[in-house]
Amino acid sequence: MVTSFANAQTDDIHTILQKVEQNNIELTAFDKYIESEIMGLRSTNVLPNPEAGAYYLPFGNSTAGNYTEVQVSQSFEFPTVYKSRRNLIATQKVQLVLEYEQKRQQVLLQAKTTLIELIAINKLQLVEQGRLAESKVLFEQNQTLYNRGQIAVLELNKAKVTYLKRQFLLQRIEASKQGALTILKNLNGGIAIEVTPSDFKNDFRIADKDSVWQEKLNLSPLIKKNKASENEASQNIKLSRMKSLPDLAVGYNYQGFSNDNVSGVYAGVSIPLWGNKLRNSVAKANFTYTQSNSVVQIQTLSSEFELMIIKHQALLKVYNEYSSSLETLNSEKLLLTAYQTGEISFSEYYVELEFYHNAKDTLLDMEKQLHLIKAQLLNHKLLKKITQ
Repeated sequence: MVTSFANAQTDDIHTILQKVEQNNIELTAFDKYIESEIMGLRSTNVLPNPEAGAYYLPFGNSTAGNYTEVQVSQSFEFPTVYKSRRNLIATQKVQLVLEYEQKRQQVLLQAKTTLIELIAINKLQLVEQGRLAESKVLFEQNQTLYNRGQIAVLELNKAKVTYLKRQFLLQRIEASKQGALTILKNLNGGIAIEVTPSDFKNDFRIADKDSVWQEKLNLSPLIKKNKASENEASQNIKLSRMKSLPDLAVGYNYQGFSNDNVSGVYAGVSIPLWGNKLRNSVAKANFTYTQSNSVVQIQTLSSEFELMIIKHQALLKVYNEYSSSLETLNSEKLLLTAYQTGEISFSEYYVELEFYHNAKDTLLDMEKQLHLIKAQLLNHKLLKKITQ
C-alpha cells in the first residue's frame, strides 16, 4: 500500500520546521542564556581591579611633620595562566553552543513527530469520514426497510448504533487533532499553524546502517559535547599546572614627610604553597571521569540505535506483508454486496466489517510508527540548518 506524496507536503513540513526554529520561545530564551553565559566566561579571564591605599599619620611627636604613605598597585596571575584560561574558555564556549544545538534538535524533533501525528490523524479522519458516510447510507436504507415493515427494529437499532459510533470516533479523532495542533502552536511560539496534508510518502528506506551510524556520530551534539568535555578537562589540568606559578604585583609607592620623602616602584610575588597539589589531583580525576563518560554515552547511543534499527526492520517486514494481504482482499465491497443481496445479515456484515476496519487501522498505525521511527533514526539531519 504505497501512496504518493505531493511535493507540497515536503515543502509544508520544511516550512513549518523553519517557522518553529524562528518562533520557538524556548529556543529564543536559550539562545539569550547561551549568549550571557559566554559573556560570563569572558569576564573570568581579566585582570583584577587595581588597588590604592594611603596612610596619613598626623598624631605623635615627630619633628619632621605628618607622615604620609600612598601605594597604587596592580596584581595579576603569571602571564601563561591567562593564555591557558583563554584556551579553557574556548572549549567551554564550544560546549555552550552544542547545548543550544542539542536543545534545537529536541525542539525540531518534537515538531516533526507532531507533524507526523497530525498527518496520520488527517489520513485516519478521511478514512473515518468515508466510513461515516457509508454507515449513514446503511442506516437510512434500514430506516426505509423498517418503515416498510421489511426488517425488525433490532436490525434498525444496530444500524443506528453503528452510525452513532462512527460519529463518536470522528469526534475523538478531531479532539486528538486539536490536541496535536495545540502542541505545534506552543512549539511555534503561540502562533497557530495549519497542517493540511493527509497522506505520506511511504518511503521507509534508510541508508546503510553503518553510514547512518557514522553520520550520527559526526553530527550528534551529545557526542560532540562529550568530546568537548574531555578537551575542557584536559585544559583544566594545564590551567591547574599554570596556577602553580606565583601571582605577581607591580605598583607605585610614596612614603615620608613633606620635606623628606621617598617614592618608587613596588613589586610583589606570591608564594604558591597551598592547594596546588589538590587542584592538580581534582583536575586529573575529572579528566578520567569525562573519558569514561564519553565511552558510556557512545555505548548507550549505539545500543539505542541498534534496537531502533531492529524495530524498524521488523515492523517494515510486517507492514509490507500486511499491506499486500489487505490490497488483495477488497473485503468492504464484497461484504456490502453480500449484505445488500441478502446473503448475510446486518449483524454478520457488521462483525466482518469491523474486523476489516481494525485491520486497516492497524496498517495505518504501523505506517505512522514507521515514520516516527525513521524520524528518530535520522534526527541528526535536523541539525542541518532548516534554511539551507
